[in-house]
Amino acid sequence: MDAAISPVMLRDALDSRAALTLVDVRRAADFAADPGMIPGALRRLPDDPLAWGAALPAWRPVAVYCVYGHEVSRDTARTLRAFGLDARHLAGGLDAWRAEGGSVVPHAPPTRWVTRERPKIDRLACPWFVRRFIDADAVFDYVPPQRVLAHARATGATPFDVPDVEYTHDGERCSFDAFVARHAPDDPALAALADIVRAADTDRLGDSPQAAGLLAVSLGMGRLIGDDGALLRHALLVYDALYAWCRAARDERHGWDATALRRSAA
Repeated sequence: MDAAISPVMLRDALDSRAALTLVDVRRAADFAADPGMIPGALRRLPDDPLAWGAALPAWRPVAVYCVYGHEVSRDTARTLRAFGLDARHLAGGLDAWRAEGGSVVPHAPPTRWVTRERPKIDRLACPWFVRRFIDADAVFDYVPPQRVLAHARATGATPFDVPDVEYTHDGERCSFDAFVARHAPDDPALAALADIVRAADTDRLGDSPQAAGLLAVSLGMGRLIGDDGALLRHALLVYDALYAWCRAARDERHGWDATALRRSAA
């Protein structure tokens, strides 16, 4: 059976900032005739989903849409599911989304960002924030520190986590704080995540019980992964998990109760 997500369910997921990959898979001619997109969607062609599906975060559910929710999006979702992704198509497609009052935005090329190479905390957390909440298709360049501003001028990329730019440290606050303050100041889970990132990034581990763990994982990944782009791809899961914990798992505890385990097995 084809798996579908309704326009109402999709809007609820987007409004709640759920971890979801949304993909516009309309055929090229249909997209050219109507380039409006659901906010937050990636634009990909339906011809070979495996070519681009392999680059999607494997742990996030995927929703794809075409014009009417017929064979284009259904076949794409089916192929992605066979590849191992939790993929659904939007019931009724973009047409139903609009009929339910869903908004669309003009298609825009991916934004481009640049920062210092060999990222650790801030320079992984900030790209995660951008791709999760600002531009899912954003491109990130990691360059030597002395080349960041020149690279920004040459390419039009937005620099971050270097001195004297918009997204940077300000007193005790780090660059991640600057992104949250500008783009999502009303999200208490992001505020909690910012506390963890700030403590790990500024060597104030005592400010957050989770900061030492984030630092250890980040430094360990840096030792294992030499390519900065690959390092970012793996870090996305770390920050998705931390954000999920900040949203819904901070009160959960874990322990060992042998008596209860024996009772449940009896």
